[in-house]
Amino acid sequence: MGWTVWNNLPEIWGFTLDHIGLSVIPIIVGFVVAVPLGYWASKSRVARSILLTVFSILYTLPSIVLFVAVPIALGLPILDPRNVIVALSIYAVAIMLRSSTDGFASVSEGVRESARAVGYSGVQRFFRVELPLAGPVLLAGMRIVSVSTVSLVTVGSFIGIDSLGNLFIDAYQRTIPLESITGIVAVLLLALVYDLILTGIGRLLLPWSRRVSQRRLARRSRVREFA
Repeated sequence: MGWTVWNNLPEIWGFTLDHIGLSVIPIIVGFVVAVPLGYWASKSRVARSILLTVFSILYTLPSIVLFVAVPIALGLPILDPRNVIVALSIYAVAIMLRSSTDGFASVSEGVRESARAVGYSGVQRFFRVELPLAGPVLLAGMRIVSVSTVSLVTVGSFIGIDSLGNLFIDAYQRTIPLESITGIVAVLLLALVYDLILTGIGRLLLPWSRRVSQRRLARRSRVREFA
């Protein structure tokens, strides 16, 4: 009997759980680290130039090179999954940093001055004014990070770290097209699930951004009616 999805479902599910375990942490780390760095970069031209340059260079490194370099730098076994997590966290920060910098830079100085005028401290301005207003841009950045991370996890299979990428390697070695297609579909579905989760979180935490989008759509439709 040839390779079938049904017969290999437990193995596929196991690889999916491995994939989730390797991708969730870098996505979270990317947000937690990049947001304060992006806020700093939005306030300082020097910090912006240095941070964006450094992380842009790191992002240009091929993933397989970074997966091999991280265990050497950290002194971990090359088959330790933490190597992939650390490498993907670096990529996540590199992607998210620019989004967070642009998000905080988009908050007008007039809004900040108004917050100061009503007596908000620096911490209060950040959490109650600047972070919410930058939220839509941050959410867009997180969605890009999640898709990129889910995709890059598969490369870890080439150094022996289990994930859905194992399906691609096995399919190539044994010439099983269906297994490769199954891996592609599984990765796409996982990326879609992450995106839906982030979109749902955005709707819960940023309800005003949805209302603004609805008003913009309404204005555009009215303009088209009179055009």
